Amino acid sequence: MTALPRPDLSDIHPGDWVDRRLPPAWRPYTRLARLDRPVGIWLTLFPCWAALIQASHGVPDLRQLTIFSLGALLMRSAGSTINDIADRKFDGHVERTRFRPLASGQIGTPYAFAFLAVELALAGCLLFFLTPYTRLIAVCLLPLVFVYPLCKRFTHWPQAILGAAFNWGMLMAWAEIAGHIPVGAVLMWAGAIAWQIGYDTVYAYVDVKDDKRLGLKSTAILFGRNGKTFIGLFYALTAGAWSLGGWLSGMSLPYAFGMLVIAAHLAWQTWRLDLHRPEVNFRLFLANILTGVLLACAAFIGTW
Repeated sequence: MTALPRPDLSDIHPGDWVDRRLPPAWRPYTRLARLDRPVGIWLTLFPCWAALIQASHGVPDLRQLTIFSLGALLMRSAGSTINDIADRKFDGHVERTRFRPLASGQIGTPYAFAFLAVELALAGCLLFFLTPYTRLIAVCLLPLVFVYPLCKRFTHWPQAILGAAFNWGMLMAWAEIAGHIPVGAVLMWAGAIAWQIGYDTVYAYVDVKDDKRLGLKSTAILFGRNGKTFIGLFYALTAGAWSLGGWLSGMSLPYAFGMLVIAAHLAWQTWRLDLHRPEVNFRLFLANILTGVLLACAAFIGTW
């Protein structure tokens, strides 16, 4: 009998709230949208909220906060659906992902495409509440969303493409509130990309053996035994870019204190990283939800 993957590393947790509370027909789509694994949603939301706070130089408008939060939720879910469609033939051979709905045959590809169309349509409806300039910036995100799932086939840097897409809402926030995207905002976005390269490389080390066997590429495979050094370097770039970007965005002195806390947290993650212990790496990946919280808090106190 085939052993189930370790619960702390598996994408799917049998008996969770999806299995207990949702009708069977809804379950595959809930998992396809990653609503059962909201870590990615939080990692998308907190940088976006931080940008909204910085651009507003205070508490953002509730309407804007709602629109951007829904947009982050829908686009992250749509991106996950696209990823599962593109990787459906690979996921079945990876221990962590082999029970995903498409890989395990719970739903067919046509149904996944139909679900994706609904997700994109709902996200598109939000554009009507944004300025024309912000709509243009939003449309520019779509190529990244569709290209990312294919990147692992031809480049070791899919994490960079994912970081650009995941944090695109930061640029949109400035476009919507300020009417332009200043240098400080671009630096904050670049810092978020470096952050995502760091934490998603940590995550990629969980799958590195399966990826090598399947001929896929990632920064974890590229960095190899030097992963700890490179992850630390990208985390350092994150702290530096966010510090300079915040200063250029008009953040006050308390923001610097927030950056010190973030730098210390990222340094702790790097120190704890163990390339040979996937369960440790997975927990460190999850610890970046706190990094996002700290960034949003730093942005808030930086407006004082």
